[in-house]
Amino acid sequence: MPWLVGVSGASGTPYAAAVIRGLLDAGEQVDLVVSRASRLTLLDETGQPFRDAHWREDLRRWLARGADGSPEAFADVLGALDEPGRVRHWAAGDLAAGPSSGSYGCRGMLIVPASTACVAGVALGLSKDLLQRAASVTLKERRPLVVAVREAPLSGQTLKQLVALDEAGAVVLPASPAFYAGATHIQHLVDFVAGRVLDAVGVEHGLYRRWEGELGGAARGTADG
Repeated sequence: MPWLVGVSGASGTPYAAAVIRGLLDAGEQVDLVVSRASRLTLLDETGQPFRDAHWREDLRRWLARGADGSPEAFADVLGALDEPGRVRHWAAGDLAAGPSSGSYGCRGMLIVPASTACVAGVALGLSKDLLQRAASVTLKERRPLVVAVREAPLSGQTLKQLVALDEAGAVVLPASPAFYAGATHIQHLVDFVAGRVLDAVGVEHGLYRRWEGELGGAARGTADG
């Protein structure tokens, strides 16, 4: 069964790309929902469109792009897009899509990045589009839901909604890069957040250097590299 990746309109489309690449690299299947607002963010952050009628070619360019703007930084991982059944796209406005029903087979859902509007919609059960509806289905079916919220600062109302999601069983995972892994490039910071998202649902990856209880390890690893 696939993992459902929902991309909302918050800044942070490189996080979504890194999570999708990580899932594909782990041999997982991916169902993808890209909200209307996120398409504007993607265009602004990368210059890349995302169109329902051309989603596969647009996704290919998006996933190949590095966080620093390199257009072919990850071209070597895109072969999975050509494998039948590995990636399936659902239009954000299609409320009759498979993920809108609890009977549709799905391992869980990762919302990366999650805007505060998305957080509010999921917490309140609004289901105004397929992304929010699929998240509500994930919660009611007691499947894993990770919400990688990307906003600063957070208002009191959003904090209450994040607590509500936590109480409903979701994992609230702020898109907060760490530096103990020895990051020397923007992609390392992006991959750290993506790796923590995958950690939350038990998907194996090699996206970042894990803490091993040894002070100075990141600095030595940077020097060795």
